[in-house]
Formats: sequence, C-alpha cells, structure tokens
Amino acid sequence: MKIHKSAEDYLEMILRLIEEKGFARSVDIALGLSVSKPSVSVAMKQLREGGYITMDKDNYISLTTSGMEIAERIYDRHKVLTKLLVHLGVGAEIAQKDACRMEHDISPETYDALVRCARDIEAREG
Repeated sequence: MKIHKSAEDYLEMILRLIEEKGFARSVDIALGLSVSKPSVSVAMKQLREGGYITMDKDNYISLTTSGMEIAERIYDRHKVLTKLLVHLGVGAEIAQKDACRMEHDISPETYDALVRCARDIEAREG
C-alpha cells in the first residue's frame, strides 16, 4: 500500500472535503491543494485506476476502502502532529505546514510515541 506523497495529499484532501462539505469535486481539490485543474484530472485518473477512488456520473469523488484507509492514516497523522506542534508553541499556520511535511515521512514507531505523548498531554490538561 505504498503510494507517493502527492497521492496521499490528494486522498487526504478528498477526505477533508467530504468531512467539511459532504462531497468532493475536482475543483475543490484544486483549490484546497493550490494545484491546477489539469493536475487534479491526471491525479484522479491515476487514483481511480489504482482503485483508491470512484467518480459518479456527476463527477463527485468517493474514496474506496483502500483509499479511505490511506486518507484516514494521513489525516490522523496531520491532526496529531499539528496539535503537538501548536502545544509546543509553534504558530498554527506554521504547525499546519510542518505537519503536512512530516506526516508522510515519519516512521510508525516515532508516530506511535508521539500519539502516546499527545495522550499524556491531554490527560494532564484534562
């Protein structure tokens, strides 16, 4: 289930749009990721061929089970890392950007340790 960082970004954006708006369309993905519509079209074709997304007749995008697994993993990492960075005193905007860079490359072992740390912080802050 190893896919490129850019594909993970697209899947994460699809999940975020579905959570925020109830649907995902190519135009919203382009806006959310600050990429061109042709770039989104190419990516959607690759994700569809890879079995990560489906598109209905009105071009609404849905995640398949495998696409959802990847999107949830990346989005969860993004939220945890952002929260920890903000807790450490990093400004919210920078924390978001740094979390986006970190979420793709961090090892499972390090991520698990950070999750434990975040839980400890939440428990203390109650």
